[in-house]
This record gives sequence, C-alpha cells and structure tokens, in this order.
Amino acid sequence: MAILDKHKILETNATLLLVFSFLVVTIGGIVQIAPLFYLENTIEKVEGMRPYTPLELAGREIYIREGCYVCHSQMIRPMRDEVERYGHYSLAAESMYDHPFQWGSKRTGPDLARVGGRYSDDWHVDHLRNPEAVVPESVMPKYAFLEDTRIDGKYIEDLMRTHAFVGVPYSDEMLDNAQADFLAQADPDSDYDGLLERYGDKVNVRNFDGQAGISETDALVAYLQMLGTLVDFSTFTPDASR
Repeated sequence: MAILDKHKILETNATLLLVFSFLVVTIGGIVQIAPLFYLENTIEKVEGMRPYTPLELAGREIYIREGCYVCHSQMIRPMRDEVERYGHYSLAAESMYDHPFQWGSKRTGPDLARVGGRYSDDWHVDHLRNPEAVVPESVMPKYAFLEDTRIDGKYIEDLMRTHAFVGVPYSDEMLDNAQADFLAQADPDSDYDGLLERYGDKVNVRNFDGQAGISETDALVAYLQMLGTLVDFSTFTPDASR
C-alpha cells in the first residue's frame, strides 16, 4: 500500500508527473543513443555490396520519379511467409547506398527486393509496355513511353557526385568515367572492361530493351535486374557479435 500511496502522489501532481516522465524518457534516450557515438558503423558490412553503376543509378531515379515505390516495397521482413515468397530477408547493407531507401510496407504489387534475374529483359520490357499482357490481373499503369525517351548520361556525373557528397563511395575514377560507363553498360559491343574493373563482374552488360540507343527503359530494367543479386546468400552468415 505504501508504494501505491507514493505512486498516487505522482498521479495527482501534474508537475511531478511531468518531471519524472521527462527523466524516464531522458534516461531511455541516453541508453538508446549514446552507444551510437562509439560505433564506427551501425550497418554490418556484407561482401558483394557496391554502389550503383551510372546506368543503374539513372534507372533508380526513373523508378522513383514514376512513383514505383508507392506500390512496391523493397523490404522482405524476416517472417516465414515473406521469405518463402520473396527470398532471404532484407539486410540493412543492401540499402546502405540508397538515398532515399525503398523500404516500406505498402504493396499493391509484389516486393522487388529480389526481382533481379527472376525474369528476362524481354519480360520486363513487355511488363513496362503493357503490364496486363504478362500479368492479366495487374492494375499497374503502362510505361511504354519510357522506350521512346532517349537518354545520353549527360548529367549522370553530377548525380553521382551528389550521391558521393552524402556518403556513397564513388571513387574519382568512377566519377571521371561516369558517362563512358553509362554508355558502355547498355552496349555489349563496347569496351566495357573498365566498367567491370570499377564495379565488379556482376554488372549486367547488354542492350536491355533491344533497341538502338539508350532509352529510359534500358536504365530502369538495368536497375531492376540488379536488385537482390549482389549478395550471395548461399554463403552469407550474419555477424553474431553485432
């Protein structure tokens, strides 16, 4: 009863309740925030992760511009039904170069965190052109106009420098060769050895939409085809020390 009586004092005194509530929140905040100042990185580094290539980055900008994130999340939660449907649960490291990240819980369409390599380029092109042609029940808008919009990567270096400014580790060599790498990835007949040296051999190099020149469809499909392909989950082991 003595404890209840003391608690009653707090309940009946607004000022005391405010002061003690503030103390509890302050202590809780310190416990949560203070350790972060002593950690070099709060994201576990995972082998295979790299910055987006210039063409993939351009495709990601189109993905965001067209509002694809409104209906498609890129976050597989660690629950059985999610993992069985979409694949390995999402890792924070997979979004470490995303500004902004594409995590979320709204799904009118499926989660796209592991869509890379699941479908052919032709499937993606047909899906963007007329979604109902490949998914009859789809309510997705048509994006055929992307095929008719040509891009040359003129400003891709500026975009990459902006991302580098907020922490994406683009090297000077990557920035200096931005437009050349942009053009090379969509042309399998080009000299793309430098692109592979800078970004790794998992970079998809091909004419994604099958047409002459580089279209916004090329860039968007290049982006979609790399999602979830960088980490080899057959060998991935979480760091238990973190």
